Amino acid sequence: MNSAVIIGCGYVGKAVAQRWQPTLQVTATTTTITRVSELEGVAHRVVILNGTDLAGMRSLLQDQPIVLLSVGARSGDAYEETYLGTARTLVEALKDAPAVQQVIYTGSYAVYGDQGGAWVDEESAIAPTNRNGEILAETEQVLLSVKNAVKVCIFRLGGIYGPGRTLVRIFGRSAGTTRPGSGDEPSNWVHLDDIVGAIDFARQQQLEGVYNLVGSVPLPVRVLLDRVCSQNGLPTVAWDPTQPSNRAYNARVSNQKLRTAGYQFVHPEVVETG
Repeated sequence: MNSAVIIGCGYVGKAVAQRWQPTLQVTATTTTITRVSELEGVAHRVVILNGTDLAGMRSLLQDQPIVLLSVGARSGDAYEETYLGTARTLVEALKDAPAVQQVIYTGSYAVYGDQGGAWVDEESAIAPTNRNGEILAETEQVLLSVKNAVKVCIFRLGGIYGPGRTLVRIFGRSAGTTRPGSGDEPSNWVHLDDIVGAIDFARQQQLEGVYNLVGSVPLPVRVLLDRVCSQNGLPTVAWDPTQPSNRAYNARVSNQKLRTAGYQFVHPEVVETG
């Protein structure tokens, strides 16, 4: 049985582990000892690892052809250590891990920043609007610097929704409120099913390079929130165009490259929000 290691086994990593467990020998990492028993249900082995622990990372990567890096920062202050620190440690450890054939990383479309609502693809210039976006961009560059025969596949994820993380749960508190701006900015979301599906597709097809992982239809935020409210019997959201929007990201993100590679989206458009 082939093996894979998942560094960071949160909402996405745990779901990938469930997909891979029947056919791959899965090792999952966590920084939280209390999650070990939970992850033992979806992985063959669970390792407690801080992403900046070089010795631990070197040990982890031995005899592991596939590495999924799917970390998440607990707070804005932890971005640099969580993303950039872990990526630097991983790249250094790869020098002593000849078995690794592919690294798959789940990043964010936040690196595109404010593009004035224009369409962007993987060839578009990135323009992070804050330090955390810059950290995500730097993390990509660190991973893409990997030499030798390791294929690096970077997914720029949209906002994540799915079981336990429904859009009504995310936006329900906005019902009946007034938000600044017109709500015309595009929203880029991706369902957990498609994150897991695309990651597994990347593994099977040995993809490398950068791919946007978002749905096919970037609904305006106003339309999305109207849909959330109407489907769940909530009062609608009002908008105040006299106030500047507080959204840091404004771009229509294209997933055409991933679809051209052969991936077929399960949820190309947000339909169910509850």
